[in-house]
Amino acid sequence: MSLFSGFVSGFTLQNLPVTSFEESYTQLFGDKNLFVHKDGKTVRLTLDERTGSGFVSNDLYLHGLFSASIKLPSDYSAGVVVAFYMSNGDMYEKNHDEIDFEFLGNIRGKEWRIQTNIYGNGSTHLGREERSNLWFDPTEDYHQYSILWSDSHIIFFVDNVPIREVKRTASMGGHFPSKPMSLYTTIWDGSKWATNGGKYGVNYKYAPYVAQLTDLVLHGCAVDPIEQFPKCDEGADEDIRAAQEISPSQRVKMGVFRRKHMTYSYCYDRNRYKVALPECVVIPAEAQRLRVHDPVTFGGIPRRHRYGKHRSRRSRVVGTESI
Repeated sequence: MSLFSGFVSGFTLQNLPVTSFEESYTQLFGDKNLFVHKDGKTVRLTLDERTGSGFVSNDLYLHGLFSASIKLPSDYSAGVVVAFYMSNGDMYEKNHDEIDFEFLGNIRGKEWRIQTNIYGNGSTHLGREERSNLWFDPTEDYHQYSILWSDSHIIFFVDNVPIREVKRTASMGGHFPSKPMSLYTTIWDGSKWATNGGKYGVNYKYAPYVAQLTDLVLHGCAVDPIEQFPKCDEGADEDIRAAQEISPSQRVKMGVFRRKHMTYSYCYDRNRYKVALPECVVIPAEAQRLRVHDPVTFGGIPRRHRYGKHRSRRSRVVGTESI
């Protein structure tokens, strides 16, 4: 039985419009390590000794609902990172925005973990990471991971369960993402940091590492490249407003998830921040619970520059292959 069985959800993400790869995305890197199935809507990303792989949306968006059903690589996966995220690093190298879902592999017998993070206006020196375990095995089947981004809220969902809510506050200033962004999905070698602070790296004996994605959703306000204003998909404004209003039952679900599965939050990391960042609401019981987990190590070099995550659109290779 699911941890969340018995709850009745509010707004549901299951009926959002799905787009085909060809009409909405472009290969970012990886050559033949990116494959598109014959249905045009299912994508396979591979990491091997030669390269990882990834793709990016054709359009920039200012707010929306962004989603994919993802099945992660199985077996030994230490050092492997699968990222589903939004960024405008191509356009704003020194003051970019970013909203991250990162899936962090592990040694055999240990589950994958998820990390969420946001940056606004180039605030990469301030990590707002949270890490959590999942209540299911993400390698056995597809599960839906979604990002809601509005002018006032960022909410991360797993299978329609909100796992993290970031509200825009005056204290955050320009650190709340506010410029148009593209949607990216990548698989890459994060050996230097992803598993126990780099203690365990990618072992290519177990390669290739394969992530599969389907039900890709870009339901938002695309920015017109000429007129430079956002033009929303049909019904997107209404759906964005509905999704950011977390129902009482969904808020209960989020509380259950965070109590049982969250293992790290920047708001309680006194090694990094002697004083919690101003938007943090410090809950003593939560602080006490998180102290039992191993500390998380973050490197000084911004990870987005380590593997060409934001290489120029001019250098992207366009191409897919049916299987």
